[in-house]
Amino acid sequence: MKSKLSVVLATYNEEKNIKSCLDSVKNLADEIVVVDGTSQDKTRQIAKKMAARVFKVKNVPIFHKNKQKAVDKAKYDWILQLDADERVSPELKKEIKTIIKNKQSKDGYYLPRKNWFLTRFLTKGGQYPDYVIRLFKKGKGSFPCETVHEQISINGQVGHLKQDLIHYSDPNFKRYMSRFNRYTNLDADKLFKDKIKPSLFLGFQYFITKPIYWFLLTFIRHKGFVDGLPGFIFSLMSSLRFPVTFIKLWELNYARRS
Repeated sequence: MKSKLSVVLATYNEEKNIKSCLDSVKNLADEIVVVDGTSQDKTRQIAKKMAARVFKVKNVPIFHKNKQKAVDKAKYDWILQLDADERVSPELKKEIKTIIKNKQSKDGYYLPRKNWFLTRFLTKGGQYPDYVIRLFKKGKGSFPCETVHEQISINGQVGHLKQDLIHYSDPNFKRYMSRFNRYTNLDADKLFKDKIKPSLFLGFQYFITKPIYWFLLTFIRHKGFVDGLPGFIFSLMSSLRFPVTFIKLWELNYARRS
C-alpha cells in the first residue's frame, strides 16, 4: 500500500507567505493541515482556497503548542512539518518522495535549511546547513513544547536528507526585529519562571562573556564574515540577544517587587 504524506503548519498572520509555501508542496502532499492562531489577516481564507484543512485556535506564546496540534490532526503515514515562510525546493520534493516510498526508511529526518537574511542566503556563521527535523513517521515525532528553540523529538532512528529546505525568515530588518523581540521576551520569561535572579555575575555573563563569545564564534570561527554585511549584522544582533534578555529579566523582577 502506498505511503501518504501530511504537510502540517501552524500559522499566525501569514497571508504574505502561505500561498508560496503551499504551492511548493503541490504534487507532494496528500493532505495539508493548517492550525491557525486566530490570524487577523487572510491566512485562513487563502489556505482554504488551496484545499487545506484549516483549524482556528487561540494564538499562544509557545507557538510549538499549535505546531503540535497540527501534527496531532495529520491523517497519513508520514508528516512534513513546515513554517509558512519555508519552501520545499524541487530537489527536496523528489528526495522526500523517494524516502516515503522506501520501506527501509528511518523514523525521522533532519533537513538542511538555507536561511535568507536581509539580502542573501547565509552560507557561513553556523547558519548553513541549518539542520532541522521536519520529516517523520506518524506517531514517531512530537514537540516538547517547552521553548521556541527546540527540535522535534523523534522516538526512533533519525537520518539526514541532502536537499535544501528554503527559509525566508528575515526578508527585511523590521521582520527580524519583530522576531528578535518575541524570542527575547520568551527567553526572559523562561529565566523568570526558573527563578533566575538578575545578579551582578549573571549581568557580567549576559553583557560581556556570552555576547563576545557568540560573536567570535559565529563571525570569526564559523566565518560569518564571508557573508559580508548581512553576516556581520546577523552575528552582531544574535550576540545582542543576551543583554536584551537580561534587561527584560531585570524588568520582570523589578515589576514583581513593585
